[in-house]
Amino acid sequence: MSIVYLNGEFLPAEQAHVPVLDRGFLFGDGVYEVVPAYGGRLLRLEQHLARLEQSLAGIRMSPPLEREAWARILEELIRRNDGDTDISVYLQVTRGVAPKRDHAFPAEVRPTVFAMTSPIPPVPARVLEEGVAAITLDDIRWSYCNIKAITLLPNVLLRQQAVDSGAAEAILIRDGHAIEGSASNLFVVLEGVIVTPPLGPQLLPGITRDLVLELCARHGLPHREAAITEAELRGAREIWVTSSTKEVVPVTRLDGQPVGDGSPGPVWRNVIGLYQDHKAALREGRAA
Repeated sequence: MSIVYLNGEFLPAEQAHVPVLDRGFLFGDGVYEVVPAYGGRLLRLEQHLARLEQSLAGIRMSPPLEREAWARILEELIRRNDGDTDISVYLQVTRGVAPKRDHAFPAEVRPTVFAMTSPIPPVPARVLEEGVAAITLDDIRWSYCNIKAITLLPNVLLRQQAVDSGAAEAILIRDGHAIEGSASNLFVVLEGVIVTPPLGPQLLPGITRDLVLELCARHGLPHREAAITEAELRGAREIWVTSSTKEVVPVTRLDGQPVGDGSPGPVWRNVIGLYQDHKAALREGRAA
Protein backbone atom coordinates (compact mmCIF):
# COMPACT_ATOMS: atom_id res chain seq x y z
CA MET A 1 0.00 0.00 0.00
CA SER A 2 1.58 3.28 -1.09
CA ILE A 3 2.00 6.15 1.35
CA VAL A 4 1.18 9.71 0.28
CA TYR A 5 1.57 13.10 1.90
CA LEU A 6 -1.46 15.36 2.35
CA ASN A 7 -1.52 18.60 4.33
CA GLY A 8 1.00 17.60 6.99
CA GLU A 9 0.23 13.89 7.20
CA PHE A 10 1.75 10.72 5.77
CA LEU A 11 -1.03 8.20 5.24
CA PRO A 12 -2.08 5.33 2.96
CA ALA A 13 -3.30 6.54 -0.43
CA GLU A 14 -6.70 4.96 0.17
CA GLN A 15 -7.22 7.18 3.22
CA ALA A 16 -6.26 10.46 1.55
CA HIS A 17 -9.23 12.67 0.65
CA VAL A 18 -9.61 16.22 -0.67
CA PRO A 19 -12.85 18.21 -0.17
CA VAL A 20 -15.00 18.71 -3.25
CA LEU A 21 -14.80 22.49 -2.76
CA ASP A 22 -11.03 22.46 -3.28
CA ARG A 23 -10.23 24.95 -6.06
CA GLY A 24 -7.91 22.44 -7.66
CA PHE A 25 -10.89 20.15 -8.19
CA LEU A 26 -13.31 22.90 -9.26
CA PHE A 27 -11.03 25.15 -11.33
CA GLY A 28 -7.71 23.38 -11.83
CA ASP A 29 -6.36 26.23 -9.69
CA GLY A 30 -2.93 24.86 -8.81
CA VAL A 31 0.52 23.83 -9.95
CA TYR A 32 2.64 20.71 -9.75
CA GLU A 33 6.15 19.26 -10.02
CA VAL A 34 7.55 15.83 -10.86
CA VAL A 35 10.95 15.00 -9.37
CA PRO A 36 12.78 11.76 -10.25
CA ALA A 37 14.72 9.93 -7.54
CA TYR A 38 17.40 7.35 -8.29
CA GLY A 39 18.56 5.13 -5.45
CA GLY A 40 16.74 7.36 -2.99
CA ARG A 41 18.43 10.56 -4.20
CA LEU A 42 16.30 13.32 -5.74
CA LEU A 43 17.51 14.60 -9.11
CA ARG A 44 18.04 18.37 -9.20
CA LEU A 45 15.74 19.06 -6.27
CA GLU A 46 16.82 22.70 -5.95
CA GLN A 47 15.98 23.35 -9.59
CA HIS A 48 12.61 21.60 -9.30
CA LEU A 49 11.73 23.62 -6.21
CA ALA A 50 12.82 26.84 -7.91
CA ARG A 51 10.49 26.01 -10.81
CA LEU A 52 7.69 25.24 -8.34
CA GLU A 53 8.17 28.68 -6.79
CA GLN A 54 8.09 30.29 -10.24
CA SER A 55 4.86 28.45 -11.09
CA LEU A 56 3.30 29.51 -7.79
CA ALA A 57 4.30 33.12 -8.43
CA GLY A 58 2.74 32.80 -11.89
CA ILE A 59 -0.66 32.02 -10.35
CA ARG A 60 -0.17 34.58 -7.54
CA MET A 61 0.42 32.14 -4.69
CA SER A 62 3.14 32.20 -2.04
CA PRO A 63 5.08 28.97 -1.39
CA PRO A 64 3.35 27.17 1.50
CA LEU A 65 6.69 25.72 2.68
CA GLU A 66 10.37 26.62 2.68
CA ARG A 67 12.71 24.58 0.50
CA GLU A 68 14.21 22.78 3.50
CA ALA A 69 10.75 21.64 4.58
CA TRP A 70 9.94 20.42 1.06
CA ALA A 71 13.16 18.42 1.04
CA ARG A 72 12.38 16.76 4.38
CA ILE A 73 8.86 15.83 3.26
CA LEU A 74 9.93 14.41 -0.09
CA GLU A 75 12.85 12.48 1.37
CA GLU A 76 10.60 10.96 4.05
CA LEU A 77 8.00 10.10 1.43
CA ILE A 78 10.66 8.30 -0.60
CA ARG A 79 11.84 6.43 2.49
CA ARG A 80 8.29 5.23 3.17
CA ASN A 81 7.83 4.03 -0.42
CA ASP A 82 10.72 1.67 -1.15
CA GLY A 83 13.06 4.54 -1.90
CA ASP A 84 16.00 2.40 -3.04
CA THR A 85 14.27 1.86 -6.38
CA ASP A 86 13.90 4.43 -9.16
CA ILE A 87 10.76 6.44 -8.47
CA SER A 88 9.23 9.81 -9.30
CA VAL A 89 7.68 12.13 -6.75
CA TYR A 90 4.57 14.01 -7.85
CA LEU A 91 4.00 17.20 -5.85
CA GLN A 92 0.84 19.31 -6.21
CA VAL A 93 -0.21 22.59 -4.58
CA THR A 94 -3.70 24.01 -5.07
CA ARG A 95 -5.13 27.26 -3.77
CA GLY A 96 -7.16 25.22 -1.30
CA VAL A 97 -10.76 24.93 -0.12
CA ALA A 98 -12.96 28.02 -0.50
CA PRO A 99 -16.36 28.53 1.15
CA LYS A 100 -18.09 28.86 -2.23
CA ARG A 101 -17.43 28.39 -5.92
CA ASP A 102 -16.28 31.80 -7.19
CA HIS A 103 -13.71 32.47 -9.90
CA ALA A 104 -12.10 35.29 -7.90
CA PHE A 105 -9.46 34.39 -5.32
CA PRO A 106 -10.95 33.78 -1.85
CA ALA A 107 -9.87 36.24 0.83
CA GLU A 108 -8.53 33.63 3.21
CA VAL A 109 -7.69 30.10 2.17
CA ARG A 110 -5.16 27.44 3.15
CA PRO A 111 -3.31 25.76 0.25
CA THR A 112 -3.73 22.04 -0.28
CA VAL A 113 -0.37 20.26 -0.47
CA PHE A 114 -0.23 16.72 -1.84
CA ALA A 115 2.63 14.41 -2.83
CA MET A 116 2.87 10.80 -3.98
CA THR A 117 5.41 8.48 -5.58
CA SER A 118 5.32 6.24 -8.66
CA PRO A 119 7.85 3.75 -10.02
CA ILE A 120 9.99 4.86 -12.95
CA PRO A 121 10.04 1.89 -15.30
CA PRO A 122 13.21 1.36 -17.33
CA VAL A 123 13.08 2.64 -20.89
CA PRO A 124 12.09 -0.35 -23.05
CA ALA A 125 14.97 -1.83 -25.04
CA ARG A 126 12.89 -1.44 -28.21
CA VAL A 127 12.70 2.34 -27.70
CA LEU A 128 16.48 2.54 -27.27
CA GLU A 129 17.02 0.46 -30.38
CA GLU A 130 14.28 1.83 -32.65
CA GLY A 131 13.13 5.17 -31.18
CA VAL A 132 9.50 6.29 -31.17
CA ALA A 133 7.03 7.88 -33.54
CA ALA A 134 5.66 11.41 -33.18
CA ILE A 135 3.16 13.55 -35.04
CA THR A 136 2.92 17.32 -35.43
CA LEU A 137 -0.15 19.18 -34.23
CA ASP A 138 -1.17 22.81 -33.87
CA ASP A 139 -0.46 24.13 -30.39
CA ILE A 140 -3.90 24.73 -28.86
CA ARG A 141 -2.67 25.47 -25.33
CA TRP A 142 -2.87 28.73 -23.40
CA SER A 143 -0.31 31.57 -23.35
CA TYR A 144 1.47 30.71 -20.10
CA CYS A 145 2.99 27.30 -20.79
CA ASN A 146 5.98 28.20 -18.61
CA ILE A 147 3.68 27.73 -15.58
CA LYS A 148 3.50 24.05 -14.63
CA ALA A 149 -0.24 24.23 -14.03
CA ILE A 150 -2.52 21.28 -13.27
CA THR A 151 -4.96 22.51 -15.95
CA LEU A 152 -3.68 20.04 -18.55
CA LEU A 153 -6.77 19.28 -20.65
CA PRO A 154 -5.26 20.67 -23.92
CA ASN A 155 -2.14 18.56 -23.33
CA VAL A 156 -4.32 15.52 -22.63
CA LEU A 157 -6.25 15.98 -25.87
CA LEU A 158 -3.07 16.49 -27.89
CA ARG A 159 -1.34 13.47 -26.39
CA GLN A 160 -4.41 11.30 -26.95
CA GLN A 161 -4.51 12.37 -30.59
CA ALA A 162 -0.91 11.16 -30.87
CA VAL A 163 -1.79 7.86 -29.22
CA ASP A 164 -4.78 7.44 -31.53
CA SER A 165 -2.38 7.87 -34.44
CA GLY A 166 -0.03 5.19 -33.13
CA ALA A 167 2.56 7.72 -31.96
CA ALA A 168 4.22 8.29 -28.60
CA GLU A 169 4.15 12.09 -28.61
CA ALA A 170 2.78 15.16 -30.38
CA ILE A 171 5.23 17.88 -31.30
CA LEU A 172 3.43 21.20 -31.19
CA ILE A 173 3.61 23.86 -33.89
CA ARG A 174 2.85 27.51 -33.19
CA ASP A 175 3.27 30.34 -35.72
CA GLY A 176 5.38 28.13 -37.97
CA HIS A 177 7.77 27.01 -35.23
CA ALA A 178 8.16 23.73 -33.33
CA ILE A 179 7.75 24.50 -29.63
CA GLU A 180 7.79 21.31 -27.52
CA GLY A 181 5.86 18.07 -27.05
CA SER A 182 2.52 17.70 -25.32
CA ALA A 183 4.43 16.44 -22.25
CA SER A 184 8.08 16.98 -23.16
CA ASN A 185 10.73 19.42 -24.33
CA LEU A 186 12.15 19.25 -27.83
CA PHE A 187 15.68 18.89 -29.23
CA VAL A 188 16.83 18.54 -32.85
CA VAL A 189 20.22 18.05 -34.46
CA LEU A 190 20.84 20.44 -37.34
CA GLU A 191 24.14 20.16 -39.23
CA GLY A 192 25.76 18.53 -36.19
CA VAL A 193 24.49 21.14 -33.70
CA ILE A 194 22.07 20.24 -30.90
CA VAL A 195 19.28 22.84 -30.87
CA THR A 196 16.38 23.41 -28.46
CA PRO A 197 13.87 26.29 -28.45
CA PRO A 198 14.69 29.16 -26.08
CA LEU A 199 12.81 29.62 -22.84
CA GLY A 200 9.72 31.81 -22.80
CA PRO A 201 6.02 31.71 -21.96
CA GLN A 202 5.34 29.37 -24.89
CA LEU A 203 7.13 26.37 -23.32
CA LEU A 204 7.89 24.72 -20.01
CA PRO A 205 11.40 25.34 -18.59
CA GLY A 206 12.28 21.65 -18.34
CA ILE A 207 14.74 20.46 -15.70
CA THR A 208 15.83 17.54 -17.90
CA ARG A 209 16.16 19.99 -20.80
CA ASP A 210 18.53 22.14 -18.76
CA LEU A 211 20.54 19.13 -17.61
CA VAL A 212 21.00 18.00 -21.22
CA LEU A 213 22.27 21.48 -22.12
CA GLU A 214 24.69 21.40 -19.17
CA LEU A 215 26.00 17.99 -20.19
CA CYS A 216 26.52 19.26 -23.74
CA ALA A 217 28.48 22.27 -22.46
CA ARG A 218 30.53 20.15 -20.04
CA HIS A 219 31.55 17.69 -22.74
CA GLY A 220 32.08 20.12 -25.59
CA LEU A 221 29.10 19.12 -27.73
CA PRO A 222 27.97 21.90 -30.13
CA HIS A 223 24.61 23.21 -28.95
CA ARG A 224 22.47 26.32 -28.89
CA GLU A 225 19.06 27.62 -27.88
CA ALA A 226 17.25 28.91 -30.96
CA ALA A 227 13.84 28.91 -32.59
CA ILE A 228 13.17 25.81 -34.71
CA THR A 229 11.06 26.30 -37.82
CA GLU A 230 8.70 23.57 -38.93
CA ALA A 231 10.88 23.09 -42.00
CA GLU A 232 13.96 22.63 -39.80
CA LEU A 233 12.09 20.11 -37.68
CA ARG A 234 11.16 18.07 -40.73
CA GLY A 235 14.71 18.25 -42.09
CA ALA A 236 16.51 17.46 -38.82
CA ARG A 237 18.96 14.58 -38.74
CA GLU A 238 17.83 13.72 -35.21
CA ILE A 239 14.84 14.64 -33.02
CA TRP A 240 14.61 13.97 -29.28
CA VAL A 241 12.01 14.67 -26.60
CA THR A 242 12.94 14.99 -22.92
CA SER A 243 11.09 14.83 -19.61
CA SER A 244 11.80 13.94 -16.00
CA THR A 245 10.36 10.44 -16.22
CA LYS A 246 11.03 9.59 -19.89
CA GLU A 247 14.54 11.11 -19.83
CA VAL A 248 15.86 11.53 -23.42
CA VAL A 249 13.86 9.68 -26.08
CA PRO A 250 14.79 9.56 -29.78
CA VAL A 251 12.03 10.28 -32.30
CA THR A 252 12.75 8.26 -35.43
CA ARG A 253 9.45 8.74 -37.30
CA LEU A 254 7.63 12.04 -37.71
CA ASP A 255 4.20 12.12 -39.34
CA GLY A 256 4.92 8.71 -40.82
CA GLN A 257 8.27 9.72 -42.36
CA PRO A 258 11.71 8.59 -41.12
CA VAL A 259 13.86 11.03 -39.20
CA GLY A 260 17.39 10.82 -40.58
CA ASP A 261 17.97 7.17 -41.45
CA GLY A 262 15.02 6.10 -39.30
CA SER A 263 17.06 4.91 -36.31
CA PRO A 264 18.40 6.61 -33.16
CA GLY A 265 21.30 8.81 -34.21
CA PRO A 266 24.90 8.99 -33.00
CA VAL A 267 24.51 12.35 -31.25
CA TRP A 268 21.60 10.98 -29.21
CA ARG A 269 23.63 7.87 -28.34
CA ASN A 270 26.41 10.09 -27.02
CA VAL A 271 24.04 12.27 -24.98
CA ILE A 272 22.03 9.39 -23.51
CA GLY A 273 25.30 7.82 -22.39
CA LEU A 274 26.26 11.05 -20.62
CA TYR A 275 22.80 11.20 -19.04
CA GLN A 276 23.07 7.65 -17.73
CA ASP A 277 26.52 8.44 -16.33
CA HIS A 278 25.00 11.40 -14.47
CA LYS A 279 22.29 9.17 -13.01
CA ALA A 280 24.92 6.69 -11.84
CA ALA A 281 26.86 9.53 -10.20
CA LEU A 282 23.65 10.67 -8.46
CA ARG A 283 23.05 7.19 -7.03
CA GLU A 284 26.60 7.23 -5.66
CA GLY A 285 26.21 10.70 -4.17
CA ARG A 286 28.64 12.34 -6.64
CA ALA A 287 26.04 14.48 -8.44
CA ALA A 288 22.81 16.35 -7.76
